[in-house]
Amino acid sequence: MFRPDLTPPESGPGELNIVFQDGELVTDMRSPQPCLVSAEQIDGNGWRHCRRHFMGYWHEQPCYALEIGDSDPLDPMQYQRGSLYQVLGRVDEQLFALVGRASQLLDWERDHQFCGRCGVQMRPDDGERAMRCDPCGTISYPRISPCVIVLITRGEELLLARNANFPQPMYSTLAGFIEAGETAEDTLVREVREEVGVEVRNLRYFQSQSWPFPNQLMLGFFAEYAGGDIVCDETEIADAQWFHYSELPMIPPPSSVAGQLIRHYIDSL
Repeated sequence: MFRPDLTPPESGPGELNIVFQDGELVTDMRSPQPCLVSAEQIDGNGWRHCRRHFMGYWHEQPCYALEIGDSDPLDPMQYQRGSLYQVLGRVDEQLFALVGRASQLLDWERDHQFCGRCGVQMRPDDGERAMRCDPCGTISYPRISPCVIVLITRGEELLLARNANFPQPMYSTLAGFIEAGETAEDTLVREVREEVGVEVRNLRYFQSQSWPFPNQLMLGFFAEYAGGDIVCDETEIADAQWFHYSELPMIPPPSSVAGQLIRHYIDSL
């Protein structure tokens, strides 16, 4: 269980670190919790603290997001580097969310070292999770990008699409970023119309998921087909089809909200 906090405790044994090097997650292949690295390991390996954020407590142990030096050595027999996808589905959802939080905090601090308004170097705020510019008063908080993701259904059929950038022939639900001035429902209708050319009705909220690729908050919906023929946006959608629930192509894993939407709907039939 994770308990967020802003005030780090006195240094001592029991500290846990989620470690990144050159933007990639460092995992311990010998550990049952591979993405949590102890303070003793950090010191024993001689890894430098380039950036460090106290996040709170994981099962009452203080937990930090830590970026180490790009040249710090990693024992290939114990540690490996990779994207967050390497732990997706391998650790429980709460721990994956914590790893995603760590990644986003380090990226946010890296990208907000200087004020976007006056150019002066910013500093961490003393009372909240924010970067502050003292001369002009600008405050920058960790960035979240809200997105809608929707499963469109037509009775026993599901409308699934293959994104043009997918590295493998996986079909998933449709998704899109919420633009300024839009509600989530506005975005859903617009994105579906733009990506596959159909109309929807009876929008129903399902659940949300933090998706740190790089900083999305996914808002999951169901929607029913209301009309129109599938016409794919060729720049984003390689293919889109209606699939009967018993004859689905490769779909996202249950660790993603897309996979949960699909499985939940099938279970409800």
